[in-house]
Amino acid sequence: MRTLIISIVAVLSMAAAPFPSVIDLPPGNAPTGLAPEGIVSGDGNTFYTGSLTTGQIVVGDYQTGETGYLVTEPVVAPSVGLAYDSGTKFIWVAGGPSGGAAAYDSRTGEAVNAYDLGNGFVNDAIVAGDSVYFTNSFAPVLYRVSADGSAGVDVIPLSGPAADFVGLFNTNGIEATADGGTLIVVNSAKGELYTVDPGTGESALIDLGGDFVFSGDGILLEGRTLYVMQNSLNQIAKIKLSGTLTSGSLIDTITDPAFNIPTTIAITGSRIAAVNAVDFGGSPFDDYTVVLVDKN
Repeated sequence: MRTLIISIVAVLSMAAAPFPSVIDLPPGNAPTGLAPEGIVSGDGNTFYTGSLTTGQIVVGDYQTGETGYLVTEPVVAPSVGLAYDSGTKFIWVAGGPSGGAAAYDSRTGEAVNAYDLGNGFVNDAIVAGDSVYFTNSFAPVLYRVSADGSAGVDVIPLSGPAADFVGLFNTNGIEATADGGTLIVVNSAKGELYTVDPGTGESALIDLGGDFVFSGDGILLEGRTLYVMQNSLNQIAKIKLSGTLTSGSLIDTITDPAFNIPTTIAITGSRIAAVNAVDFGGSPFDDYTVVLVDKN
C-alpha cells in the first residue's frame, strides 16, 4: 500500500509539474543554426517554428520542452511567419525574400503545395475562414490563397493608410477576427495598426490615442485584446481594442529577461510563447529559444 501511495503521489506530481518557461530549440546548422522567426501553436501542447536559414520546420511540445524536426526538406526557404489551420492540419509558411509561400501537412511533414507570390518580402500569414492571407513588407499588397491547399493566388492591393509605406519593413504581422471578416496588420516602421477589408484591401487606422507599436512584428488577437511583439524593444504591447476596431488603448507592456530579439508570438493557455531570433547573424548558432510568459 505504501508503495502504491508513493507511486500515485509521483504521478500526480509529474502531472502538476509546471510547463518550462524557456524551451531550447535544436541547434541547426553552423554557423547560424536554426535562426527561427515564426512560431505558431498547433493542437494540444504542440508548437511549430521555422528557420531563416534553411526553411526547415521544427515541432515542439510546450509541456515537455521536447523538440525535433518535422520538415527537413522544405519546398520554400527561408520560412518566416507561420500560420496553423486546425481544420486541415496544415502549417502555412511565408517565404520572406524568396517571394514564395508553402503549406505542409503537420501530421507527416509532407509539402501540400508551394506558391510563387512574386517579388518583395513575404512576411507573415493568417488563416481566416476558407482563405490564407500573406503580407508583403516591401509592397502594399496582400496575397490570398485557398486554405484547402489548392493552386491559385489572388493579389489584393492595399488602399488607405496601410498602403503608405516608408523605409523598410512596413506591413508585417497579420491577424483576423474570429469571423474572418476583418484583417489587422501592423506597420513595423510607422508603429501603426490598421484594419483591412480582405475583399477590397481597403484599410483604416486603429487610433491608439498617441501610442505607437514601433518594431511591431508578430501579432495575436484574442477576443478584443491584441498582442503586438515589438522585436528590437524586447517587449509585447497589450492593446485593448474597441468593439468597432477603430481604436485601442495600450493597457500593458509584457517583458521578460529571457527575451532576446523575439519576433513572433503564439498563445498556449494562459501564456504567450515568443520565439527568440537572437539578433540573427550575431550570436552563437545554438542559442535559440522559445520563452513563455503570462498574458497578465
